[in-house]
Amino acid sequence: MAQGRERDEGPHSAGGASLSVRWVQGFPKQNVHFVNDNTICYPCGNYVIFINIETKKKTVLQCSNGIVGVMATNIPCEVVAFSDRKLKPLIYVYSFPGLTRRTKLKGNILLDYTLLSFSYCGTYLASYSSLPEFELALWNWESSIILCKKSQPGMDVNQMSFNPMNWRQLCLSSPSTVSVWTIERSNQEHCFRARSVKLPLEDGSFFNETDVVFPQSLPKDLIYGPVLPLSAIAGLVGKEAETFRPKDDLYPLLHPTMHCWTPTSDLYIGCEEGHLLMINGDTLQVTVLNKIEEESPLEDRRNFISPVTLVYQKEGVLASGIDGFVYSFIIKDRSYMIEDFLEIERPVEHMTFSPNYTVLLIQTDKGSVYIYTFGKEPTLNKVLDACDGKFQAIDFITPGTQYFMTLTYSGEICVWWLEDCACVSKIYLNTLATVLACCPSSLSAAVGTEDGSVYFISVYDKESPQVVHKAFLSESSVQHVVYDQQGIFLLVGTAEGKVFIINANSSSSFQIIGFTEVAKDILQISTVSLLETDIVEVMVLSSLPEAGRSRLEMFTLPTLLPQVSTTFADERGRLKDEIIHKYLYELEHALSSAVLGFQSNQIYGFCSQVPYICSYLLPEEEHTGIYILKPYKKVQSRQYGPGLLYLSSHGLWLITIAKCGILCIRDVYTLETFAWCRSHSHQGHGIQSMRISMDGQNILVNGRDDGTLVYLKWKRFGGHLASEILDYYQKLLISLSSAMDKENHYLSTTPKVSVDLGSDSEHTVIRRIRSRDIAQEAKAEVQVAMMEVEESCAKERSGGFQKQKASTDLSQDELVLTDVKKEIPWIQQKSQEAIKKEVNLFSKKRKEIKQGIKSLSKTILNMMEENDKLENIAKLDQQEFGLDLEELERLHDESQEEVAKMIKDVEMHNLAKSYLAELIKEECWNSMAVKGRALKCFHIPCVVENFPMKARTVEELKELERVLQQKKIEAECLKLRKEIVEAQSGVKLIKQRHEEDDEEEEEEDKTVKYSNLPNYLLGSLSTDFGVDTSLLSSQLELHSREEKINQIILLKDIIYKVKTVFNNEFDAAYKQKEFEIARVKERNVRIREIILDLELEEAVWQPEFEDCEKPERTLVVQDEEITAHKHIKPWHKAKELIVNHEKEHWLLIQDASTRLRALMDMMGGVLEVKKEDILRMVIPQPAFMAKPDAVWTEEERKQFKDYEKKVKELNEERDKYRKSLEAELKKLQNSIQESTQAFDEHLKRLFERRVKAEMVTNQEELKISNLAFSLLLDEELSSREKFLNNYLTRKQHEKSQTSEAVRKSREDLDVCKEHYDNLLAEDKVMDRSFKKEFSEIPGHQVDILYKLFKRRPRISKQKTHSETTSVVPFGELPGSGKLNKDAFAQLMKAMDELDNISNMPEGLDPLVWNHFCMTRRAKVENEQKVKQKAADLLEMATFLQKRVEEEEKVQQEIERVFHELILLQEEKVRFQLNLTIQILLKQGQVELENFQLVLEYSDAILINKNIIEDLNSVIRTQGQKKVASMMESKDVHKRILQIEWEHKKMEMEREDLNQKAWDIQMLFFSRDRQKYLNEPNYEALISIQIGIMEQTIAVLDKMHKKNVENCKKLLKKLGKFSNQKDIANYALSCNLREELVAVSERKDICNAMGSKLTCEKIVKERYENMMQQQKLTNISKQQAEQISILQTEVERLRMKTFPALVQM
Repeated sequence: MAQGRERDEGPHSAGGASLSVRWVQGFPKQNVHFVNDNTICYPCGNYVIFINIETKKKTVLQCSNGIVGVMATNIPCEVVAFSDRKLKPLIYVYSFPGLTRRTKLKGNILLDYTLLSFSYCGTYLASYSSLPEFELALWNWESSIILCKKSQPGMDVNQMSFNPMNWRQLCLSSPSTVSVWTIERSNQEHCFRARSVKLPLEDGSFFNETDVVFPQSLPKDLIYGPVLPLSAIAGLVGKEAETFRPKDDLYPLLHPTMHCWTPTSDLYIGCEEGHLLMINGDTLQVTVLNKIEEESPLEDRRNFISPVTLVYQKEGVLASGIDGFVYSFIIKDRSYMIEDFLEIERPVEHMTFSPNYTVLLIQTDKGSVYIYTFGKEPTLNKVLDACDGKFQAIDFITPGTQYFMTLTYSGEICVWWLEDCACVSKIYLNTLATVLACCPSSLSAAVGTEDGSVYFISVYDKESPQVVHKAFLSESSVQHVVYDQQGIFLLVGTAEGKVFIINANSSSSFQIIGFTEVAKDILQISTVSLLETDIVEVMVLSSLPEAGRSRLEMFTLPTLLPQVSTTFADERGRLKDEIIHKYLYELEHALSSAVLGFQSNQIYGFCSQVPYICSYLLPEEEHTGIYILKPYKKVQSRQYGPGLLYLSSHGLWLITIAKCGILCIRDVYTLETFAWCRSHSHQGHGIQSMRISMDGQNILVNGRDDGTLVYLKWKRFGGHLASEILDYYQKLLISLSSAMDKENHYLSTTPKVSVDLGSDSEHTVIRRIRSRDIAQEAKAEVQVAMMEVEESCAKERSGGFQKQKASTDLSQDELVLTDVKKEIPWIQQKSQEAIKKEVNLFSKKRKEIKQGIKSLSKTILNMMEENDKLENIAKLDQQEFGLDLEELERLHDESQEEVAKMIKDVEMHNLAKSYLAELIKEECWNSMAVKGRALKCFHIPCVVENFPMKARTVEELKELERVLQQKKIEAECLKLRKEIVEAQSGVKLIKQRHEEDDEEEEEEDKTVKYSNLPNYLLGSLSTDFGVDTSLLSSQLELHSREEKINQIILLKDIIYKVKTVFNNEFDAAYKQKEFEIARVKERNVRIREIILDLELEEAVWQPEFEDCEKPERTLVVQDEEITAHKHIKPWHKAKELIVNHEKEHWLLIQDASTRLRALMDMMGGVLEVKKEDILRMVIPQPAFMAKPDAVWTEEERKQFKDYEKKVKELNEERDKYRKSLEAELKKLQNSIQESTQAFDEHLKRLFERRVKAEMVTNQEELKISNLAFSLLLDEELSSREKFLNNYLTRKQHEKSQTSEAVRKSREDLDVCKEHYDNLLAEDKVMDRSFKKEFSEIPGHQVDILYKLFKRRPRISKQKTHSETTSVVPFGELPGSGKLNKDAFAQLMKAMDELDNISNMPEGLDPLVWNHFCMTRRAKVENEQKVKQKAADLLEMATFLQKRVEEEEKVQQEIERVFHELILLQEEKVRFQLNLTIQILLKQGQVELENFQLVLEYSDAILINKNIIEDLNSVIRTQGQKKVASMMESKDVHKRILQIEWEHKKMEMEREDLNQKAWDIQMLFFSRDRQKYLNEPNYEALISIQIGIMEQTIAVLDKMHKKNVENCKKLLKKLGKFSNQKDIANYALSCNLREELVAVSERKDICNAMGSKLTCEKIVKERYENMMQQQKLTNISKQQAEQISILQTEVERLRMKTFPALVQM
């Protein structure tokens, strides 16, 4: 936008007059460069200034687009390149000395170029830009094209240079890095190759860096998993992982400051730490050169040298530092020696040699330029003497045609010759200066300073200006110094808003007339002093930022004011507003500048917020107050930013300047521009000030921040514009001639004022400024101390502590302290003089007042003495005797303010503490769902603490619910999968048969199983607290990330449940203790009664809760904790008095009760005697016992016996009751002891429970830590894998680029080779066809011509002078004279000599000679083409070879990445399988001999204990079966023998029976028959026997049925056991099948891992395995379906064949 506005300004210029730049004065802020041997140049503002070092002549080149950026020069071609500072900057290349533009380079840079550098040969230009591109570009500046470019984000470079011996090398250095860039070329293609230099450490040693991408020295950790690089641990997966280093691994390196090349293509690097490095240009090997200390050490200030700039010379380098010395470093091998070379008064910032190395240019930090010439006297010459800072103010010396003056902020005043800007003289004020103005009526100038002084300088002698007067106006800085047009008055504006009027005539010693007060923020002072009037109109512009307006204050000064100044000003020097006719005006908008017109009371203003120039008409009538001005005319200025307005000497030109840097001259009536010039730019914040001479011919423009002073001259200036101002100029000179002669004569005779002046440097000024600041600080401290003393005195006076008589002889003049040695401002002097006059005027009145005060003080002292003698109740306060009521009120208000402030501070402090306490309470107490508390035993030192717990958040509960739901779903899915597998194997039929019968038993078995899970596999004792661990996954199955996260959530839930269980037990114990304490309190009531009755001195043990048991007590402040006295309000005190009075009255009433007193005296205050009162009961003695027993009567003796009997009975009752009380006390104490001890035992068990709960918590937290570590390691592995994949992608992309580059290079090489072969073939054809072309001439002439055809001219090489060769270290630079084109042109010129007719053989036809010359010239041209093409071919072959090497290197990197990925995948698989589990081991179970503990278990495996136990149970069962079978076999054999023996026995019995039967048969009458005959009731006997037999049969039948039922039950149990065994066998066979599949897969994986894999092979094998698995799955499904069909068919056929089996 700004540039567009600047371009739009062009059409406003009129066609006639115009302005041009005559010269530019400025000093270098960048490095100065040589253009040729005699010319230097440097950028300054919008210009490039060229200076001839011999003639000191300057030439200026202006940048058309604003301020000049960076610059570079090419000495062989004598061209200058510089950039501008606009958006999307351009690079301009100009030729010297013609200053014609050669080309304009346009790139893609957005902001700015930071560095430019030409190559020493060729047409190459390197440019570098910082933010945002950080781009290095190589240009062919002749053809205006970019050959190549490369971006380096974040690389900030401060120096860039080409290798003088090889344009293909480029060095870039920054404060932290040094890199060498190589430019590779193939035909027309160029590319950059960057290599960084590995810098040493700060102490000069080298650090061996490890490879970050592929570290080789990482340790192997067999316990905690793989050890990964730090980048993977940090989680970096992008490019930053390639260079990542932790903070502890970063060591400070050397910081390069400057570099320079050597003829051997090496680099010398200077460092901040004082080291000098040498870097090999090819290998980039760094060598730290050793410093050789001399025997005589240098001065202290040069013990440590940090080079700021380096230049190479033979056998070493020249270096400079900040100490102002130039040193010579003589380098030999790997060491160097320092010698003094030159001393400069300022720190050296830059050095460079001229092209012929005869001149050394030295540039200081101030901007001065010195030339050191080798072998000439004087050796050191100052080419450019810089001023002490930028120009603060400028002005012409009257009349403005020959000289002008400049002022810097440090107080340096220079007088310059206008024609060529040569410095005539200088003077230093040694103080900070602000403004400068030259007097129109004399050869003098006024300079305003920061300390409020105005220096008047005589420039009568231009070569020796001097200070003739100094006026110290006020302590406020001077901001404006303005002379009126006739030089009558000098108006001085200060920062505090005062405008001083000073007589401008030196003959009046620059009399101070007075001052007037205006607004503080003065923007501009404008005056109008016409020749035909006798008044000077003054206008002061000030801003009102709060209201967004501007204020104008106008007043009039008569020219006769110096003669009558006493009537216009009061005693303090203030001008009276009514006499100077002061008026106030305000504008509705803000102005940045305003001037008062010469005609018609018109004001011109420059708006600060909008780009408009307005004119305002002043009212003709007089007014009071503030008058609002309205714009009369408004014109758009086309200048942006705040601007300033100036009027020419004749008042017809309005000159405007603004931030855009454009100066416009406008007609004062129409406000239209008729001339303009862009002297500065908005990048340098535009123009600060301008001055125009009286004749209007000369214009000086001073930049604000660019440090340039531009002198503008008119072109095509004439007509009425010139005639008007020249006529007025002549009139003004005639009017001022007499006054000028008088004042100049006075100035020539005026002696020099003795002020502190001289040619001190800026450092002296700064020191004096600092001393002045210190003095001001001391003065302020003294003033503060005086104010404190005055305040203390005032307090003492107000407090009435003066016991002595106050001195009343103080006068007002004694209060005015004056320091003779200290200079007092004029305004303070006037105030003191006025005070003295007032003191002298009212001296009598003052004496009367003093006497009155003295008598009054005596009276008050007497009253105070009387007051001290009175009583306290009648005494008055000391403040009552203070007569200064205002002072008392002020002190009272101050005390109230201090009290209010203290109260507020205390309240804020208390509020902060309360807020902090509330935060702590909220965090540590309120947020806890279970508050932390402890529980102590009664008798033993045992403390049990609960687990403080916070309530679980909603997110945690949701996450836990999700995990629980997921676990339940997984369990159901696993159950269904098992049912499906069992259905396929046929087990489902058996399971369905017994499912209904065994459902309840299976659930009980499951419950028993879950409750009896082994703790050693769980890794904790959480089951001891009744926590359900059935949802936890086995530690051997946690392979995936999600399973580990779910396990962590479940473990946290278990920890929460364990803590909850213990807290419940703790709460129960806490309630029990509360109950015990309450019971002890109840029993202690009775114990205290018994102790009181027994009158024992025993202490009652009363247990209480401590603060740790009731932590909520700490949140409540008890009354006894407050140490401060309680503030009792008056009504509380009155209430306490009333209560006490009522209590006393009640006691008096009680004393008056006769009945109550009699009851107390007779029966102890009770109507009935209790049993507890028997111990205190006393039987009264009879009254006669006071007499001797000898005089007792019988009745009295009987009464005495009754008395003794009653006493005896009472004592017996007492003993009996005492024993019962003692027994009861012991019983109560024993019961308390037993109950508390029982509680202590319970708490001890709870303590053990607490230890066990903490153990469980730690175990679970340890598992969580292991899982978290595994998750972290998993993330690190994933990060490493992502990084390697990203790195592989980048390398593959780089591989494709390199392959494309190789392909393209080969194609270009083939094309070039083909072209070269064609050229070579043409050359051979031309050689062979020579004789054919000249076959018509004789043979001997053909031979002579052939020899001439082969002859080539000898080109004489230009011999360099021996002196130049000895001085220039780089010799004749390659290509520094003429390039290949020049060499070819020289060859053609030599061929012209050979083609001369004088070299023609005799007898040869001239036409044949001409044809021969043309043929030979064509042959020579073709040979040159062949040579050039051969060089190109060699260069392209080299380029191709480098690209092939890069491709091979990238391919090796890719293979290395593949190998690393394979190793990482193996590590990842090994990590996922090699789990870290937690096992509980019982201590003391295993004892090792000789402590031979094995720590390496690489060949061991961890299996479940259940497998071993199941195997042992199977073996035990089989053994029992075998023993049972053996016992059964043994029993069978034994039974056989027993049966054989019984058989023999039965045979024998049979024989016996047979024998007996034979015997019976031999009997005639049997026994039965005998019984039948002998028994009378034989039938009854038979019936009885039958009944007995029936009962026997019934019993046997019952026993048989019971045995049958038992057998059935046993058979059923055996069937269920058989079914369970079948299911278990089937599950084991399924597990065995899965394990066999897993083993086979692992074998395949191991076999596959052993061979060399590539990505394609892995993908192919994985695809084949997946297809084979899918195929096998389909086949298995088909076979399963066929098997199910066949089974169904077999079942149907079996049913058909054997139908009877179903019924059975």
